Amino acid sequence: MRKTQKFPFRKTFSPPHKPPLTGPCPFRAYSFVPFSPLAMLDPTILTIGGIVLGIAIIERILERWGVIDLVDQFTKVMRFILPVTFYSALIYFFATFMF
Repeated sequence: MRKTQKFPFRKTFSPPHKPPLTGPCPFRAYSFVPFSPLAMLDPTILTIGGIVLGIAIIERILERWGVIDLVDQFTKVMRFILPVTFYSALIYFFATFMF
């Protein structure tokens, strides 16, 4: 009498493909735009802002003293200086800011 071999039904087909159970590889992420509010404490920006603020305070003091002619001259000059100073400081800030 011959011996018969038995094969389980499930072993006749290849097992389904299962992905490995290892997790994703850790990696370091860096921020491309590091922003800190302390970056605005640049000495050049503070100096320009202090000068503009000082001129505005002097203008108010002269107005209280009644020297209107001098205040008008300050106002004419400040109408030009304030926007130029603001945009110059803004360009300087972004040009020297470390991205």
